[in-house]
Amino acid sequence: MCGIVAAVAQRDIAPILIAGLKALEYRGYDSAGMAIADGGEIRRVRAKGKVREMEALYDADPVPGGTGIAHTRWATHGVPSEKNAHPHVQGRIAIVHNGIIENHASLRESLKAKGRSFLSETDTEVMGAVIDEHVQAGKSLRQAVTAAVRELEGAYAIAVMSLDEPERIVGARRGCPLLVGIGIGEHFLGSDAQALIKVTNRMMYLEEDDVVEITRDSVAVFGLDGSPVDRTAHESEISADSVERGEYRHYMQKEIFEQPRAVADTLEGRIGPHGVLPNIFGIDADPILDKTRGIHIVACGTSYHAGMVAKYWIEQLARIPVVVEVASEYRYRDVVVPEDTLFVAVSQSGETADTLAAMRESRRRGYLATFAICNVPESSVVRESDLRLMTRAGPEIGVASTKAFTTQLAAFALLALDLGRRRGLDSARYLEHCKELQSLPRYLENALQTEPAVLQIADHFINKQHALFLGRGAQFPVALEGSLKLKEISYIHAEAYPAGELKHGPLALVDENMPIVAVAPNGPLLDKLKSNLQEVRARGGELIVFADERAEMEDGTEHVAMVRVDGGGDLIAPAVFTVPMQLLAYHVAVQRGTDVDQPRNLAKSVTVE
Repeated sequence: MCGIVAAVAQRDIAPILIAGLKALEYRGYDSAGMAIADGGEIRRVRAKGKVREMEALYDADPVPGGTGIAHTRWATHGVPSEKNAHPHVQGRIAIVHNGIIENHASLRESLKAKGRSFLSETDTEVMGAVIDEHVQAGKSLRQAVTAAVRELEGAYAIAVMSLDEPERIVGARRGCPLLVGIGIGEHFLGSDAQALIKVTNRMMYLEEDDVVEITRDSVAVFGLDGSPVDRTAHESEISADSVERGEYRHYMQKEIFEQPRAVADTLEGRIGPHGVLPNIFGIDADPILDKTRGIHIVACGTSYHAGMVAKYWIEQLARIPVVVEVASEYRYRDVVVPEDTLFVAVSQSGETADTLAAMRESRRRGYLATFAICNVPESSVVRESDLRLMTRAGPEIGVASTKAFTTQLAAFALLALDLGRRRGLDSARYLEHCKELQSLPRYLENALQTEPAVLQIADHFINKQHALFLGRGAQFPVALEGSLKLKEISYIHAEAYPAGELKHGPLALVDENMPIVAVAPNGPLLDKLKSNLQEVRARGGELIVFADERAEMEDGTEHVAMVRVDGGGDLIAPAVFTVPMQLLAYHVAVQRGTDVDQPRNLAKSVTVE
């Protein structure tokens, strides 16, 4: 959510700022703006809505200049509007900001008492005023930013420019990501590497409470005490091509079809013919995993659903009790932590505010160690964890996660198998499951072939307002994920239940206007599921069943649409059955004409509480 791009260069910077904002559109936003130092003034272009609307205003009245800051805003304080859009100007400075300042109200009142006036409802403008107070007191821009952030409570990533130092930008971060892009005769700030990858692949990731100063020729990083600190630059693994849509209509469609490759990359070099390879979780992993007697998995949204699947796997294969927690609830609960419990944080971005805060809270609760499953090597969750496993999904632009989920499942499967081996899992069964996991990319490829059948089924949903998803066992979290995808991008209200819970309430919703989506892998719970589906048919419900090719279920029955899926074995079936449900959500959304990649009110990386 929200995006920052800033630059100091020898060329007109507006086209780079606009391109950077477009690269961040996937994060979700409701307004956009930029400010450029032009001679003796700061000129702003801001608009409610998409970046293209701001770009049109710029094209009508171009702004020259080599120093600028830009932003896409996701509304927190104040409604989406031009006056609340960033950048904000106070006195002689302009500022863009990601995050939430918790003490903004008291700061606003004290500044008003000094004669300050405010044009917006945002906490960001308050930050700008605090910084400008220090500038007017004679401090340099860096000194003013450093002094100001000491007064702030909450989370922030900021980029600030001043009329008094027009060839300099100062940034700072606490709780929200910010990085430096290093060029030749030009330097950049961004909240995401994807914003800068078209101008440089050399990145420097800032740490908590860093303050950075960039000019055309230099980058300097300081602590809050003003002393210089060293931060290492490295080449980003992201390529410019990887964030292009290519032949696909939407990023989400592209990312659905990238899943076989993404999962193969996640497994590569981590599992072989004799099982899970050593040291894949870190060189210090063995004594920690050998000692683990309990696991707490903490995550949000799609990552939470991956953790729910992992609970089934770990408890079945390793006989270790697992608790799965929603990160935003975990932080405010008095959690009981049994001895030798491993804390596992799951996040696609590694900057999810609730998950990161939960992991930091876990430090004082007596866990054995922290373990991160994440897609971004340089992220805060990864840097602050004891053990880690990267998912190698590559950039995910669509707000609705797809390949993040299946690569997280692949990572969890590696962990479950390794823990099972350590806890005495039968060797023949262990090797069988390892072989099954290695076949997952092939089964995902096969599942993509269901698209023509899914496309026909999508017609059933065009005029529907509600849907119900059912699954049993490890497929219940898959049903939850399917319902989440449908509601996220098609705006159809969807719920998911364990199929056995139908008679305990949800059956009251079933009629001819309520499509029921069921996941039916071939396994010991199949007969139970078939009985649950009969309950739906008896009440006139319209069934859509994703059934394993080997499952004995009737095709062609009235009010039943069936898609056959080769689910592979029990271990990989949750990931395989996820694919046709992603396709279903995607094609329903396309046919309903919604914004697939940037659904309303949602953000990709939720970096505020």
